[in-house]
Amino acid sequence: MQVMPDEDQMEAWHGFLRTHAALVRELDIEMQEEHGLSLTQYEVLLLLARSDDGSVRMSDLADGALLSLSGLSRLVDRLVAMGLVERAQCPSDRRSSLACLTTAGRKRFREARPTHHEGVRRLFADRLPDDAIAALNAAWAALDGPPAR
Repeated sequence: MQVMPDEDQMEAWHGFLRTHAALVRELDIEMQEEHGLSLTQYEVLLLLARSDDGSVRMSDLADGALLSLSGLSRLVDRLVAMGLVERAQCPSDRRSSLACLTTAGRKRFREARPTHHEGVRRLFADRLPDDAIAALNAAWAALDGPPAR
């Protein structure tokens, strides 16, 4: 027997979707206006900057950025055209390729990071009471991973 979500659960779900879309849209606009980067491009630069050597296998980068491999490939193509990323062959697996942060990419990431942090603080964190942040962190932890059956 299938149990349907109740009205409060559906309202919470729709609220999450609306809020996520609105916050991402606003932060994306700010990042584009200030740094010529989409929010997704910034996130890919962030993942590369966090790696030990500034390079990540494309498949791992797609997983980290929550993109399909083809979607990531198109995004990386744009970052390559902007001079922020280079492609390289993976030395440990010749079938895989790497996305590698360039010096210009690292510089652009460092310049954009304060705008991103300020936007997250202003658009998200500052609008919530401290106990809501803790509750959200607990909720995200509960939702991380496969659902219980």
